[in-house]
Amino acid sequence: MLAPIRPYYPYAAGAAPQQAAGGDFIRGFVAGGCLSAFQDRPSPTSPADLKRVLRHALQAGTALTAGAQAAAALHRQDYGAALLTAAAGAAGVLFIERMLRDAAQADMEKDNG
Repeated sequence: MLAPIRPYYPYAAGAAPQQAAGGDFIRGFVAGGCLSAFQDRPSPTSPADLKRVLRHALQAGTALTAGAQAAAALHRQDYGAALLTAAAGAAGVLFIERMLRDAAQADMEKDNG
């Protein structure tokens, strides 16, 4: 008598398959760019507006990727990896902010201390 054919699952029972982090980044990048492009302005045309949209899109992609990876680590009950991933995501968002912030905003921060 032949054994019944069982479907092949490449992951443990009850565990969700891991997605590639690149997909999360693209989702966040597109969503952040779309939201930032038309908030407070009908159409971003100046270089400063386009730089703001790029900054927000990169930050959204970074934050979504870090959040998704942290959630996956929590699902695996790997709390150290979840904390490390969340901290790396926050550092990435801060790095992007520092690199792409407006010159006027940086000058205002210097004046305010």
